[in-house]
Amino acid sequence: MFKALRLVMLAVLIGLAPGVASAAGVDLHRSVCSAALPDMAGDAAIAAASYRCGADAPTDSDQWLWLRLDPSHLGGLASPWSLLVDQVRFDRIAVMTVTDRGMTRRSWSSSELGGNWAPGGLLKFPMTVPGRDIRGLYLGFRRIDDLSLMRKVVAMPGSALTTGEVKWLLLIGLFTGTLLSAFLYNLVIHTGRRLAFQRWYLLWVSVSLAYGLVWTNAAAFVVPQLVGPVAFRLDYVLVGLMVAACNMFFFSVIEEGILPRGFVRAGRVLAVAGAVMGFVAAADMWFPVILTDRLLNYVIAGTSAIIALSCGIAVRRGSRVIWFYMIGWGPVICLFLLRLARNLGFAPQNDLVDLATFAALAFEALVLSLAIADRFRLIRHQLELARQRREVDMAETKTLRIAAHTDFLTALGNRAAFQQHANDLIKGHVPFSLFLIDVDYLKDVNDRLGHASGDALLLSVGSALSQATRLLPDVRVARIGGDEFAILCPGSVEAETALSEAIMTVQGDRWHPTDSNCTLSLSIGAARYPDDADALDMLYQNADLALYTAKRLGRARYIRFDPLQRSLRDLQLEFTSDVEAALQRGEFQLYLQPIVSLETTRVCGYEALLRWNHPRYGLMAPDRFADVLVAERIGLRIQEHVLELALLQLREHGERMGVLSVNFTSAQLSGPRSARNVLDRLAHHGIAASRLCVEVTEGVMLDRTADTILANLRILHDAGVTIALDDFGTGYASLVHLRQLPVDRIKIDCSFVSSIEQSEGGTMAIVRAIVGMGTGLGKVVVAEGIESEAQALCLRDLGCQLGQGFLYGRPAPGLMADSLRVAAGPAAANDVAQVVAAHH
Repeated sequence: MFKALRLVMLAVLIGLAPGVASAAGVDLHRSVCSAALPDMAGDAAIAAASYRCGADAPTDSDQWLWLRLDPSHLGGLASPWSLLVDQVRFDRIAVMTVTDRGMTRRSWSSSELGGNWAPGGLLKFPMTVPGRDIRGLYLGFRRIDDLSLMRKVVAMPGSALTTGEVKWLLLIGLFTGTLLSAFLYNLVIHTGRRLAFQRWYLLWVSVSLAYGLVWTNAAAFVVPQLVGPVAFRLDYVLVGLMVAACNMFFFSVIEEGILPRGFVRAGRVLAVAGAVMGFVAAADMWFPVILTDRLLNYVIAGTSAIIALSCGIAVRRGSRVIWFYMIGWGPVICLFLLRLARNLGFAPQNDLVDLATFAALAFEALVLSLAIADRFRLIRHQLELARQRREVDMAETKTLRIAAHTDFLTALGNRAAFQQHANDLIKGHVPFSLFLIDVDYLKDVNDRLGHASGDALLLSVGSALSQATRLLPDVRVARIGGDEFAILCPGSVEAETALSEAIMTVQGDRWHPTDSNCTLSLSIGAARYPDDADALDMLYQNADLALYTAKRLGRARYIRFDPLQRSLRDLQLEFTSDVEAALQRGEFQLYLQPIVSLETTRVCGYEALLRWNHPRYGLMAPDRFADVLVAERIGLRIQEHVLELALLQLREHGERMGVLSVNFTSAQLSGPRSARNVLDRLAHHGIAASRLCVEVTEGVMLDRTADTILANLRILHDAGVTIALDDFGTGYASLVHLRQLPVDRIKIDCSFVSSIEQSEGGTMAIVRAIVGMGTGLGKVVVAEGIESEAQALCLRDLGCQLGQGFLYGRPAPGLMADSLRVAAGPAAANDVAQVVAAHH
């Protein structure tokens, strides 16, 4: 299509030239002499004026500057012929001829030149007098820029198109078709968001096309007035814009990182300077014409230099685009340098330079179109690779996002998902309830059955919770810790109640396929937003307090947060901060409760019970500061202090105290030298190991260091220390522990003793089984919490050997023999020895 367009334009242009003059013209510029004359000078004054030639000749004038042309070489010009003058800026132009018949002068203003132009940037004035008849020929300009800017005055035979004009028409046709093709091609090559280099290229092509049409006067075919000074001024503007677009295109089309930043900045500065100087040079009414013309040429020279250096750097650094640029712009830059040399007076006037300039611009447009096409091919390839990478990244991101919010074992949400959803609900001001669920006895399952069974338990809990919440909308279940689950339940309090009832229905469900004793036990705490807290951290703490309360009250239950729980926790924290000072002030005391033989009611020993005589809250039992005792560092110090107080009591009261029972925690028994430290303290105080009874609960056996604890208990037992299992019957798998532990005594929990007289509930049968099992295994059975004679009689009839409770004495500070039914002494020790011997 574009090729056909060019051929049509060529045919039209050639058709405009029915006759072509081929004779050579007469160069009149070399013989020019000039004289400055006033506006009122007549024809005779013009002809008689004193004209100066060469360096002394005037080059401008505020009024009229007249040029005397040498007519001696015009003899061969028949009528009609044409005077061709280079376009410059002026107010009026005049041509005066002197013949034997007189003088003739014609004058035109800059706006009256619509019919006086010729291709190649020339003004054309038809002459009707034969050259042989002309005795004088004068060319005048009113307010001309400067004579140095006019480089061509030619007398051309004939009035039809000359050979040179035809060349210009053919060239401008090719030039116009080529640049239009390049413009249209680059306009449609990438219809999406245009890149910077393409926009600059389209601007450069547009400006170059306009410059070529204006400079060669081809634009006068459409706008006849666009010739002479108007075209000359517009040429300056277009040249400046060409320099700017050329620079900006070059520095945007080169690959990123190829050129130093300093070169890029310099190129952009020269681009701005070129655009500005084009407008300045066109404003001849305000600025000196010679200076502005020189400055614009210097900017062009600087642009050529910076681009040449940049090309060298780009070639050395392996740029692909630079080769297209150098091939396309090389001829253009060379020709612009030749034009610059001609403009600065270093080279003679030659039309071939101008003709070659526009041919080079057309060639450059084609080559750079190929460069842009190649650049787009690379860009499309890079975009395709980027798209593929982006799709892979999106898929990986989605997978990672899912993995980052999914628990690897249960496939439920994890802590991150829980926190994100909770924060979304809070941001949306949506009321919701937070349930924290703890799996009871998970460690024991891991220890007894292995971690695979522990994972199976967690999977069963996750499945059970999902089933329990399936009918409630927008409920989210997450596993946020090893044995801890969380449920977010948006909605009303009724929805919270329904969810709690649904969860409680799974309590006791069997999770092991073959073991019917493996049932679910879940401790549950709940708090509500915004009723209980308006921030997630505080809401979580409140739900955790409720969960802690559920575990403390016996597990396998649901507890709703109550502000009282927060008060109790704050109180425990206060107690924790007071411990160090309390130890130094001796506020921790031992209260002793007697242990008697149910057969003889003699005191066989005592249990040491800790009390805190707090200066603010008074005398407190351990249940008031339980959190302090389980804290590893502080709790251990308190327990060591209790052991030291107990040993002091044994040393002070001697044999009449009998056996003193002291409760031990897991922290006291988990160290590798724990047992040896206890024996060392006994030896330090000179107390026999048989005088001390170490009481441990089943919770101590479930500690993470159970193996070390068992080893230390065996060392103590082998050394003669009595070992008692406290609160028997309330824990989990007590029979297993009886086989594993070197237990000497079994203590029946007071909850069984308090209801032993009731006919319903099966308590009597449970106590009978415990007593029978203990005596059968050769253990001494101790009943706690005896408060009535009936309870004591019942226990004695069942075969229970020892007992303690309010019936025999309340805990009291120190040894208070007068408060006991029968004072302890050697006989009491004998009673215990006889009981033990009878059951071994």
